[in-house]
Amino acid sequence: MDILRSYEILTIADPRLSDEEIAQLIARLQEGMAGLGIEVSRVDNWGKRRFTYPIAKQREGTYVVFEVRGDPPAMKELGRQLKLNEAILRFATTCAPPRKPAASPSAPVAVTEEGH
Repeated sequence: MDILRSYEILTIADPRLSDEEIAQLIARLQEGMAGLGIEVSRVDNWGKRRFTYPIAKQREGTYVVFEVRGDPPAMKELGRQLKLNEAILRFATTCAPPRKPAASPSAPVAVTEEGH
């Protein structure tokens, strides 16, 4: 069994999709990831952004970032599926460094009164 690794997947969706269609696309992608055994921990929809140069004759795209955990074969299959998805103009998958746990707040210091 492979060890699950953390990844970030940046996707750029077709800008002609409406907000409802983007939400449906995100839901379908999450379902597909779950079917591959990939755990989605966070999804950030960055909205439409303008490109520096045209991609697939488009001047802008809707950016969505997924933070996931999965094994390398599942991630390879996900990449194949994203390439076949016509609603996705581009995607990039990067290994994310493990997050450090948030520092716990220090315990309150007990204040004692000294006798006079």
